Amino acid sequence: MAHTIEHAASARAKCRACGERIAKAELRLGERLPNPFAEGEMTHWYHPVCAALKRPEPYLEAAATTEHALERREWMDEQAALGVAHRRLPRVDGAQRAPTGRARCRSCRELIEKDAWRIALVFYEEGRFQPSGFVHAGCCGEYFGTCRVIERARHFCPGLEESDVEELKRAIEVRS
Repeated sequence: MAHTIEHAASARAKCRACGERIAKAELRLGERLPNPFAEGEMTHWYHPVCAALKRPEPYLEAAATTEHALERREWMDEQAALGVAHRRLPRVDGAQRAPTGRARCRSCRELIEKDAWRIALVFYEEGRFQPSGFVHAGCCGEYFGTCRVIERARHFCPGLEESDVEELKRAIEVRS
């Protein structure tokens, strides 16, 4: 069961991490897993960047054996290695301002104030990413073991403006 990086044969598959379609002929990573419903295996498809951020082990395995030239390869390898070193880091699913003051931080267990920056989390279970709460932006260091979450948050929240990113960086530095 070797994971693979190949060109998409069609544009039917969606990336399991970001939910966007993988364009025809675009490079994609296939994570091969045992099929729980029948004999054989199944393949979960990802954009290579999304795989490096959310599924670092399969990405590193496939990248080590691929003959395809990956754009941003050095950056993706670095991000995947960071995800392996800090096991909670692949849970980052973006950043946002809290719309209410009702959510609790998974790190400090305190309420996340309305309009405060928070990092959205997902858990990977049974081939799916399940929403699993939030952490204060300032609790990143304690929860993830590193404060290097900005690039992941930007990737999974492409609508973040530069001013938002600067505010998020300041919010992360406050408690760290």
